[in-house]
Amino acid sequence: MGTKTTTTTGAAIPPAAVDIAWDEAFCSEGANCFRFGRDAEGKAYIGTTGSAVYVTDSIDALRALVSAVKAGAADHLLA
Repeated sequence: MGTKTTTTTGAAIPPAAVDIAWDEAFCSEGANCFRFGRDAEGKAYIGTTGSAVYVTDSIDALRALVSAVKAGAADHLLA
């Protein structure tokens, strides 16, 4: 998943402006907030508040990611 490309110098090129309908952000302790969104073409987006950087993929890919996280695929990151 991802929308940024990299130049030969290694500098990230931000994605083109997209009209994303963001859901209300999910915030844990502190100011680390994640949000999910969708555009008119049906692509799914995950981003953080306070940043224009996000990752994007299909709704099916987002569904697979959420299912894997629910099944414990990322539990080792929480230990």
